[in-house]
Amino acid sequence: MAVLLNNILFYFGLLLLLSCSQTTKEYTFAEDIAPVIFNNCSTCHHKGGAAPFAMVKYQDVAKRAKMIAHVTQSGYMPPWPADTEYSHFIGEKTLTDSEKSILLDWYLQGSPPGDTAGFENFKPTSSLRNTLGEPDLVVKATKPFFIPGDNKDRFMVAKFPFELGQDTNIRLVEFVTDNNQLVHHINAHMISYTNYKANHLLETPFVNSEFHTDSSAFYALNIPLENGSFPLLSPSVSNYLPGVEAFVYPEGIGGLRVAKQSAILVKDFHYGPSPKDDWEHSYFNIYFDEQAPKRPLQELILGTQGVSQVEPPLVIAPNQVKYFSTDYTLEQDISVLTLNPHMHLIGKQFKAFAVLPQGDTIPLVRIKDWNFRWQYFYTLPKMLHLPQGTQIRVEAIYDNTLNNMDNPFNPPQFITGQNGSMKTSDEMLQLIITYLPYQTNDELIELSPNE
Repeated sequence: MAVLLNNILFYFGLLLLLSCSQTTKEYTFAEDIAPVIFNNCSTCHHKGGAAPFAMVKYQDVAKRAKMIAHVTQSGYMPPWPADTEYSHFIGEKTLTDSEKSILLDWYLQGSPPGDTAGFENFKPTSSLRNTLGEPDLVVKATKPFFIPGDNKDRFMVAKFPFELGQDTNIRLVEFVTDNNQLVHHINAHMISYTNYKANHLLETPFVNSEFHTDSSAFYALNIPLENGSFPLLSPSVSNYLPGVEAFVYPEGIGGLRVAKQSAILVKDFHYGPSPKDDWEHSYFNIYFDEQAPKRPLQELILGTQGVSQVEPPLVIAPNQVKYFSTDYTLEQDISVLTLNPHMHLIGKQFKAFAVLPQGDTIPLVRIKDWNFRWQYFYTLPKMLHLPQGTQIRVEAIYDNTLNNMDNPFNPPQFITGQNGSMKTSDEMLQLIITYLPYQTNDELIELSPNE
């Protein structure tokens, strides 16, 4: 019904535009459309990409001009949940009203090509191999993962073990999947066995996170050391979401040192619904570094399983729309690099901001219409200095009614946090912050990609 209504509204709007359009300029693919498509669409829409079809050549785009006009006018595409009127991040996939109008006018004008000769060899930047060359090490899953064709989302915790000849400095870790149609997103960490050997490290590469807390999943994967303790973990060494382009921090930021026996731990491995049985075999490209890491990344989690409590407790009764918050006061000066809001299916709105010691408010990230399937690690254009004593506050709204089309229950049922359960029919409220301890002039450092 919603799709039908959207189509009716689109065609009605089209009639209005045809009757009153004053456009005199003829738009062409080469001059006007290609820059918009390449910057906002082609990172997903290319051969082997996450989208179901390519939009790289004129023919790809022209035959879908009507659909492109439809989905861009409605705001359905391109996906970028963060509110650009609140804060800005690197790699924003958003269209201005002018760009939307140009796409529509181009369709109405018959989609003329212009001189497309210069675009025939365009290739989206989708891998670090394009900028850094071949990786020093490729770490594959010990076996492929089977996805049943039952049109259900799946959430796994996975480990990718490897052994080196010696302790090694790593500059970058890049996630790659051989099946972009299946993998929706991952958040990966590095575990390093510095003083003890791992128990059965090569065994049990996957567990279903829907049936585990973090702790029980780690035990199921044989992550603990021989003495029962947990190994050193370096957070957020690699993150992936369809359309997120290969990214390199400026020299001296990030990196890590690993022991001879180590493993990449993927805490959030989200496979999207599949209509047919399929297999997926992920791997990581690892780039070594001659220099020891100067400023390894650190992570701060507010909310569920983090440094601050969710208030009130995360319980949403059936047919209830409810407000929650969590806040934390910094104990040291930090420089913020990325922000990752996290909720599950009945999340509706999310906002995070910082209140400086002198009372000024700094907007961090706001999502007016939460969509569980688009969860980004939002990277700031420059590092953001937040001094000691700053209060970081998160506010969120959850909708446990049938008005929420993503509600996992019909009729609605009680939904709670379940002590950090990753099951999507339970809930979470988190803000994950990647940061560095502050150094003088950090706020002047551009975090532009591949520089």
